Amino acid sequence: MEWLTAVKEAINYMEDNLLTVKGPEEVAEHVYMSSMNMQSGFRILTGFTLGEYIRNRRLYKAAQELVNSDEKVIDIALKYGYETPEAFTKAFRRFHDASPSEVRKHPSKIKAFTRLKITITVQGGYEMDYKIEKMQNFRVIGFERIFRAEGSYKTIPEFWKEVFTPYMEGVYNGKVPETDLEKAVKDNQIGEFGICIDDMGCSGQFRYMIAGLYRGGPVPKGLRIYSIPAKLWAKFKCTGPLPQAMQSVNTKIFKEWLPGNKEYRIGGDYNIEWYSFDKKTTDPDYESEIWIPVYTKAEKQ
Repeated sequence: MEWLTAVKEAINYMEDNLLTVKGPEEVAEHVYMSSMNMQSGFRILTGFTLGEYIRNRRLYKAAQELVNSDEKVIDIALKYGYETPEAFTKAFRRFHDASPSEVRKHPSKIKAFTRLKITITVQGGYEMDYKIEKMQNFRVIGFERIFRAEGSYKTIPEFWKEVFTPYMEGVYNGKVPETDLEKAVKDNQIGEFGICIDDMGCSGQFRYMIAGLYRGGPVPKGLRIYSIPAKLWAKFKCTGPLPQAMQSVNTKIFKEWLPGNKEYRIGGDYNIEWYSFDKKTTDPDYESEIWIPVYTKAEKQ
């Protein structure tokens, strides 16, 4: 399914099943797309995660029902997926900045959240600096952690900070490796890649690795090896300080390059960030790349 069509169909599905949809993974499965790719792209395109969209629409609909009916708060809470009135009231107040009883008395307090309509104007999407490259399978080694898609744009940077200071900073600033782990970090250039791996089914979770190309040798405790299968990759060049340069290109991929693309579709369960070791990440000419797996529209995924 084409990217823009998939986003529109995702919205249709959420709207048609607003009271029963279990979560973002169900939505992604409906449009035959990796949950990770669907959630990441949806957030970039709309400014909301899939979970936020479902939650906000339910709370808006619940507020309308409070005003337009005599239903008890507990019944409305259960209808919109909350097990207790307390949980419903807490979420309701956080969204509307007013309690259910206050909104019932003063409807003007309702915070509107209407159905999203997606329209895109493609501007320069095909002028992006990228190349399409077929790569054979390769193995990486690195630190791995499991994340939930919702909120990962905050928790993954925290993971980088947690790993960089004790294990990477010293050896990349000239320190002689003193442990097997430090030696593995230096020998395999761990930190060259940030890899999202969406292979955990409908759990709502995915693997993320701070990794390097595995060049052989021992695998110390705390590291793991993962094999990336042979794929066709679209590699987008990012120039400028991080994270702004990479965020800008990532936004253009989903807002300009993928919509209406006549040659390629996004496919696969991996996304890779490539980081250069030549300069500081704060330098104005720092180079990095975003790799996304693709397939041609003439192929089957």
